[in-house]
Amino acid sequence: MLTKYALVTFSGCRKVFICLICLLAFIKGYGQEFAFPKHKLKQSVSFKCIKNLIIIPLMVNGKGPYDFVLDTGVGPLIITEPAIIDSLDFSAMRKIKLSGLGVESVDAYVSQNVHAQLGKAKIKYIPTAVLKEDLFNLSGHLGIKIYGLIGFDFFNSFIVDIRYSHNTLIFYDTKSKVKYRGSKIPIFIEKQKPYIETQVLIDDTVKVKARLIIDTGASHALSMEMLDKDAFPAPSKKVKANLGMSLSGEIKGYVGRISKFYIGNYTFDQVVAGFPDFEYISKRIDLSKRNGNLGGEMLRKFDVQFNYQQGFISIKPNSNFRKPFQHDMVGMVVYLEQNEFKRILIGEVDEGSPAERAGFMPYDEIISIDFKPIQSYTLNDINELFKSLPGRRLLFEIYRDNHTLFKFVQLEKRI
Repeated sequence: MLTKYALVTFSGCRKVFICLICLLAFIKGYGQEFAFPKHKLKQSVSFKCIKNLIIIPLMVNGKGPYDFVLDTGVGPLIITEPAIIDSLDFSAMRKIKLSGLGVESVDAYVSQNVHAQLGKAKIKYIPTAVLKEDLFNLSGHLGIKIYGLIGFDFFNSFIVDIRYSHNTLIFYDTKSKVKYRGSKIPIFIEKQKPYIETQVLIDDTVKVKARLIIDTGASHALSMEMLDKDAFPAPSKKVKANLGMSLSGEIKGYVGRISKFYIGNYTFDQVVAGFPDFEYISKRIDLSKRNGNLGGEMLRKFDVQFNYQQGFISIKPNSNFRKPFQHDMVGMVVYLEQNEFKRILIGEVDEGSPAERAGFMPYDEIISIDFKPIQSYTLNDINELFKSLPGRRLLFEIYRDNHTLFKFVQLEKRI
């Protein structure tokens, strides 16, 4: 069974939550591995890093390249834009249900006739789930057209070297002699997902062990969910936040800071973490195997080498290592409108945040920031702007109900 929970974080610790139930039970017998042409042992590919996520150029059935999220948190290939597959006959495909963190579910379709290629490496008949539409609006939240996600089949086929410092992905044949450039840390592969055992210090007093999913498809640093069959204890200083969206609505919770986080020989202070509503999520997903989720904001402080076959990662600090962890100081999500991908809209607004006090509302359209047209910004630019400097004032021009409004908001360090 594959369960996907923290897929992608938007501003700060916001995520889209997806739970794909029993998907692998429907996809049997066709899976192979990626393979290089004869005599080729490694490949280097550039990637885009957007909101701490890795976007790679993937060929599908000989066409493309298409932008896919490289995500250790998913098993089969997931295609969110079915138009990339020619002559797709949904009526002839096996239908399954994708369930979110709620009572609703949506249809997905199993394809056993998809081939994929990254660089020179190819795979035939990769296990694939196809959505009729991008229900989770990955494209809107990342600001570029995203066609899907790829995970386990790629990582299990190679030794994978993610060099966040240079936005470069290097992958090696598993028989290659690879020089590991950092500290080796054991990982455990269960149900096609990698786990790591670490320690965290809460409120400078309580040190606990934590078993975390390593999730390159989540852009937060940490999401802490469960401890001793109950909610993971949130720090005393925290703020209410909308942590993401499920198929059935918003996921509520808190954002706070973990006093210390330990990984290998390295220690990080004051790490921003999300603490989702335990009562809500524990009824909908299995938390028994983990305490939380380790995401891209932490991972990108290192260049990381994954070796699924031998069960370890190797991490080496890079130029991001000493950058402080900052939370969104405005308190709202912005996204690219899905139909035309031209308009920047406001999504959730956090309770008690500077954005709420300034009077921002969901579905407001942003026209400019500090008199600079919104087209001059990427969503990544805006995300970084919201984390930039406590006390900084930003002037927004917004469009609401056929009227143009101007609103000031002052960035505030809330945790």
